[in-house]
Amino acid sequence: MQSLTAATLAAPETQTAVATPPGQDLWDTVVAALDDVAARLNLDPGIHAILRQPERELTVAVPVVMDDGKITIYTGYRVQHSSARGPCKGGIRYHVDVDLNEVRALSAMMTWKCAVIGIPYGGAKGGIRCDPTQMSRHELERMTRRFTAMILPILGPKRDIPAPDVNTNAQVMAWIADTVSMLQGSTNLEIVTGKPLNLGGSLGRMEATGRGVAIVTSELQKRRGCQLSETTVAVQGYGNVGSNAVRILHGMGCKILAISDISGGLYNPHGLDIATVDAHIASHPKHLLEGFSGQGIDRVTNEELLELDVDVLIPAALEHQIRRENAHRVKARCIVEGANGPTTRDADEILNDNNIIVVPDILANAGGVAVSYLEWVQDLQRFFWDEDEVNRQLKAIMVKSFREIWDFSEAQGVRLRLGALMVAVDKVAEAVQARGIWP
Repeated sequence: MQSLTAATLAAPETQTAVATPPGQDLWDTVVAALDDVAARLNLDPGIHAILRQPERELTVAVPVVMDDGKITIYTGYRVQHSSARGPCKGGIRYHVDVDLNEVRALSAMMTWKCAVIGIPYGGAKGGIRCDPTQMSRHELERMTRRFTAMILPILGPKRDIPAPDVNTNAQVMAWIADTVSMLQGSTNLEIVTGKPLNLGGSLGRMEATGRGVAIVTSELQKRRGCQLSETTVAVQGYGNVGSNAVRILHGMGCKILAISDISGGLYNPHGLDIATVDAHIASHPKHLLEGFSGQGIDRVTNEELLELDVDVLIPAALEHQIRRENAHRVKARCIVEGANGPTTRDADEILNDNNIIVVPDILANAGGVAVSYLEWVQDLQRFFWDEDEVNRQLKAIMVKSFREIWDFSEAQGVRLRLGALMVAVDKVAEAVQARGIWP
């Protein structure tokens, strides 16, 4: 049986490094943070109420004929949190832990993320509760196409544009684009981003989220007066985001002390040889760190990696990895959130009390949606840029956004997470206010 990640054109947007801890609800975290910001901004109660609830939620049953001829019913979701600032934008994930509250939360985070970096989108998210590692390529294709048909009534290049997320990739986006095109009787490649290059994808899109994380890390170290050549880094999650962030930061001169994936982690206090590690992953049947060894390398768990003494910790796996139970053991001077929601509210307070700088997910990992926006623009105008131009525009977006949030947070005397959310909510609230309530 061939897995999606091994079978298709590109690596998944992110890769599961560890499971979500039980008892944590990301939607509660997102709503509580919004309520806090609404009070600080003295937000109009009506607008606050609008932002506390997604505009549209769709739950669908996705029947799939499996390779053995039996029918399995999967549950799928698409949630549109806000279209106040433009079409909704957000990924689709395939994972056993997908549920409606998770998708709600991630759609709201996409709203804030797009607002933080100033691109004209609102937030959406989608997913199917399934285990893609146990499905063949044909089963995944049939599931994707049926799911697409079920959520098509709320999709559109000026309404809602999906993208890759956990355990989905360029091939999945190609299946979605083809399904929509066949159902509508006309080519509609701009319906998704993160597509293969020969179907209107953008150069630089695969590396964009990790590149954005690296750019933000570089800007953070500049503000702290630190040299990248003297910066030590640990990364939890070596999927698309984590691996690209590592390669780019390593190229900038950072010393990568530790990395991990679902099979565990590697640690070398003198720095890992990233090229050798990547060669091992490329040759591993499941593309994992499992089985890698070398001089000076110790095995660490995903939990232990979070507690290493490094300058920058990048959690790039799934949500709620840094929580009340382990936050007090985090020794990193800074955290740059490559994953969505990797830190709980309780943990955030502990990190703040310990003077650990946290660059929040809605800023740190926004490189992916930034280049998705650039891909969408290229598709709409049928004119494509070279990779240098895409990376130039990505860097400009990320640097400008980081500086805006850093300066605003300093001026307001708040930590970066709160500053970023205040800026984002204010932008969305202004858009709602300007548009008014129809009818």
